[in-house]
Amino acid sequence: MTALPALAADTPSLVQSVDWLAIAPVVITAVVGVAVLVADLFVTERHKPVLGWISVAGLAAATATLLPLRAGDRSTFCLTADPEACSYVADHFTVVVQFLVLAGALLTALLSVTAVRDTRMPAGEYWFLLLSSAAGAALLPASRDLATLIVALEVASLPAFALVGMRRGDRLSSEAALKFFLSSVTATAVSLMGVSFVYAVTGSLHLTQVADRLEDVPGQLDTLAMAGVALTLVGFAFKTAAVPFHFWVPDTYVGAPLPIAGYLSVIGKAVGFTGLILVTVIAFPAYSQVWGPAVAVLAALTMTLGNAAAVRQSADRPNSAVRLLAWSSVGQAGYLLVPIAAAAYSERDQIGSTLAYALMYAAVNLGAFAVAALVARTKPQHRISDYRGLYAEHPLAALSLAFFLLCLAGLPPGIIGLFAKVTVFQSAVDAGLGWLAVLMAINVVIALYYYLRWTALLFRAPEGAEGARARTKAPWPVAAAIVATAVTAVVLSGAPQLVLRVASGSLFTQ
Repeated sequence: MTALPALAADTPSLVQSVDWLAIAPVVITAVVGVAVLVADLFVTERHKPVLGWISVAGLAAATATLLPLRAGDRSTFCLTADPEACSYVADHFTVVVQFLVLAGALLTALLSVTAVRDTRMPAGEYWFLLLSSAAGAALLPASRDLATLIVALEVASLPAFALVGMRRGDRLSSEAALKFFLSSVTATAVSLMGVSFVYAVTGSLHLTQVADRLEDVPGQLDTLAMAGVALTLVGFAFKTAAVPFHFWVPDTYVGAPLPIAGYLSVIGKAVGFTGLILVTVIAFPAYSQVWGPAVAVLAALTMTLGNAAAVRQSADRPNSAVRLLAWSSVGQAGYLLVPIAAAAYSERDQIGSTLAYALMYAAVNLGAFAVAALVARTKPQHRISDYRGLYAEHPLAALSLAFFLLCLAGLPPGIIGLFAKVTVFQSAVDAGLGWLAVLMAINVVIALYYYLRWTALLFRAPEGAEGARARTKAPWPVAAAIVATAVTAVVLSGAPQLVLRVASGSLFTQ
């Protein structure tokens, strides 16, 4: 029997070892999602709530696997010819965003346990879709090539369409899902065209290689490269709800189950901002003159329109509370865009400001939706006026919501909100974007009106017979979500520098 010829010593191996620890947060979330879907076939209707607790445990386990990754020095699926070009990188940035995504999904799951049971939504499908979306959202910050970025974006988005329309027979839910789907598909198609232009110019999809090759683009391809850069940003700008890609937000939040509205407001935005940061700061720094002004204008339009629409919400209109939170999230997205725009004009690392603000926003906004889920149990029309006298019925929930709203407004004692806004404001000033900093300050003042109006309503005396209404008991998963977010916001307000340390990565290197 003839022996096979030995490979030349200098022949690179095409067989790669997979760093399973690095990809564990994504893999665990996805595997638990598939397990829940399969288990749904065999679990009786009486035991369907078990699927929710399996999902909660799976998300908790996925979040725990981030601890061994805190050094931020792992990567896998790299090119053999260029070990620096990898498709999956678990660096400081990845770990922070994955923590935001998985912890946010965990809180959403806690809120969903009660919602799925009370509204009789199909449990197996719901939990599978939520875990699938969370897996895609956790994959995106680790993605370091354009193909994986787009795939992760769609894995995070496609299950979200179905989750929005999960309330079967509800016209608003079906309409919201359709609007969300059509607008998202259009934005993704535009982004794919941009990616194809970038690949045509550079011959690579890996972000580091794209960045190197865009430094020296032939003159005849410069226009194609600029078009590719601009079009690639569209899909991620849509996910951030940046103006003019924001029109789906209010109707989608109103039509979706309340936990999913909270999920989209935090995890959906995290996906969009993560993608924007990766493609602008890592892949397209050579074309900062293209995306820098564009993102700055988007930030200005987004914060202004979001706050203006939030001010116009009537307290007695059905769904006004959810719509106010929706428009508020659009305004907050404008603040989050400011450091990304500043990165185009400054040599300093401005991305830590966006991450710091995102961490603050995630905790307090999910907390606000948790309180809204509690109030909706007795007042399902989601009106702002329904919160009048909440302190008399649920003192701790009212105090928590008041603290969340003050954090979003940037007022003491919500120090973490003030700290995050000052950090973002400073990034604009350092980058020479004085006009954007002034506009941000004006918008912060405008936002004070509707945040303080809602806060004051919580402590006013209930009208009529409602004043003698007996207190209702909050389901413990909802109460746990409120307590977790409130404690997080209070702790961070006591030590706001902790957020910036986490965002800058220093905490993960100690």
